[in-house]
Amino acid sequence: MADTIDTALVDAAKKEGAVSSAGMPDNWANWKGTWEDLASRYGLKHTDRDLSSAQQLAKFEAEKNGADIGDIGAAFGPIAVTKGLTQAFKPRTWDQIPAWAKDSDGHWMLAYTGTIAFIVNKQLVKEGERPETWHHLARGTYKVAIGDVGTAAQAACGVLAAAIAYKGDESNIEPALQLFTRLAQQQRLSLANPTIQSLEKGEIAVGILWDFNALSYRNHIDADRFEVLIPSDGSITSGYSTVINKHAKNPNAAKLTREFILSDVGQAHLARGHARPIRAEHLKLPADAQAKLLPSEQYAATQPIKNADAWESTLKKLPQLWQEQVIIEME
Repeated sequence: MADTIDTALVDAAKKEGAVSSAGMPDNWANWKGTWEDLASRYGLKHTDRDLSSAQQLAKFEAEKNGADIGDIGAAFGPIAVTKGLTQAFKPRTWDQIPAWAKDSDGHWMLAYTGTIAFIVNKQLVKEGERPETWHHLARGTYKVAIGDVGTAAQAACGVLAAAIAYKGDESNIEPALQLFTRLAQQQRLSLANPTIQSLEKGEIAVGILWDFNALSYRNHIDADRFEVLIPSDGSITSGYSTVINKHAKNPNAAKLTREFILSDVGQAHLARGHARPIRAEHLKLPADAQAKLLPSEQYAATQPIKNADAWESTLKKLPQLWQEQVIIEME
């Protein structure tokens, strides 16, 4: 954008000199590019603790000023506000963020979207058996990893995406629970987290991940070894939101960080990490950033979370349902 960040905010952030984050590691959505730019432009030193959305809110609650800013799944934004854990701050680009993707007071706002995808290890899954849909996934013989459904927004949205493919919705995830129960009964559900390390070691045949994570991991390990695709019978598009800790030790640095993340340069950094910027309609991304995203036609059968209240209610019940219906079948 032509206008510049408020000089008073920049000066206050420089005086603090540091920003601590939670759930914003270098290899997730190219946060590394953001942290390097904040260091070179404004002298901000950075530290991160890689935590799930639920763990971040627990940390904010227990440690008060344990981290200045976090990056949490969209469904966790309203929960953070209800718990009184955040402070509001609207960046200059506020008007270019869709209404569905932000809190009206500025407590949370999505910086980027993610869509649930499959990452397939082509060395472990035969060509004719590689899944292109959730229905294909159900008929395979390989192991499938989704991660910790009880704490991670990525894994929980993976369950919702499967439910959508089987005609469920935010208030009815039973079709997905039935799918994963069958996988567990067949000894096809892996308890390994679909991380870059477990994929590189060959511990996972098919992982269920956000598209930006799947693409990043594929390119980091070996682009020829893995295939990334959006299941064509349905998936869910959600996103991640910055939240500024109410008790942040470096509140101005946290605000400057949010301001930068939602600037043109910051949004391009996210795209280079394969994450679709929330301001995509208002941006002309550099060619190198645009090339990091999947083709738009892969998203034909995807949909956003349509009923946030129902999904928030389901999220509260999901850990127990997962344990009682799915994990029990593996014991």
